[in-house]
This record gives sequence, C-alpha cells and structure tokens, in this order.
Amino acid sequence: MTEAEWVEQMAQDIRRARLGQTPSLSVQTGLRVPYGYEIRSYGEDLKPSSISFQTDLAIVETDERGQWKPRVVIEAKIRRINTHDCITYSHKAASHKAVHPYLRYGIMLGEREHYPLPGRLYRHGLNFDFMISFSSTKPTRAEKRRFLELLRAEIEASRAVEKIIYESRSKSRDHYTMLHRRLHLE
Repeated sequence: MTEAEWVEQMAQDIRRARLGQTPSLSVQTGLRVPYGYEIRSYGEDLKPSSISFQTDLAIVETDERGQWKPRVVIEAKIRRINTHDCITYSHKAASHKAVHPYLRYGIMLGEREHYPLPGRLYRHGLNFDFMISFSSTKPTRAEKRRFLELLRAEIEASRAVEKIIYESRSKSRDHYTMLHRRLHLE
C-alpha cells in the first residue's frame, strides 16, 4: 500500500466516525494550506499572495457563510522516518502555525509493527502537537479508537486556542490564570 492510499483509507475511517457530530467538519486529503503571504508591492490595492504546502490529511471546519479554516493537519509516513523528514515536517508545522496560530499539527506513522515512536521524532519534531504510530496500515480497533479520541481533543484544542487569541479583548471572555500543555504517553 502506498502512503497516499493509506492516507485516503485513514481519511475514510475518520469520515465514517463523524468526529464532532457536526456537518461543519470535513476531512480532506492533499489540501494546500498557506504557510506564508508575500506582499509584492504597496499601493492602494494591497493584495498579498499566499504560498502554500500540500498537506497529507486535514480536518477543516466551515462556517455558515462558507468560510473555512484548517483545524488539524496530519503528515503521514509509512515504515520509516529519517532525521531529515522529522526536521522538514516540523518546520512545515511551524510555518503553517505562523499563519494559522490555532492550528493543531501532528504526524502519523504506519506499518511500524511493534516499534515505538522513534527518538529522532521527539528530538526534531518540536512543532508537532501530537505523534501517533500504527502497527500496520489497517489500524486495530483500539488504535482507531485512540486516534479518533485524539482528533476530537485536537479539534477542541484548536477551537479553544482560537477563542483565547481572538476574543482576548471581549468583556465576556473566559478568564484563565494558568495554561498547562500536558504530556500524554501511551
């Protein structure tokens, strides 16, 4: 199975699971998400042009006006991931998050058999919000359940971060006095 076929299979599983019981969420593969904007000149009509990377898998939320935003982006690798991949994908995550500060970004590894997440991924994947490994390209029931729980939590985290960032001046905003990014290992 190729990486693209695996990503599409995983996307189908996520679609069937109906992540938030809301029609506003969709799962897309190969979505091009901007990681930067370039301003070619200044004048009366300032129109920056976007530059984008193609993503493997994205969970997108669309509002009632038809405007969409990426909530979760996932990079995918089958079998092996080398140090260069880790650095490249982590940089890609940072670039996307610079444009979309509420975006949650992760990586999924397939066909890992009994091997754990590799140490190089911890060392060089600092911009990932999550990492998950599957024993094959067909997740077990437990792997699928754990993955869907993770995605639901990441969607909610994206919404919460967006609210904190963009409603910070609202008098009716939630007031927080602590933020803790918990480390969860399985």
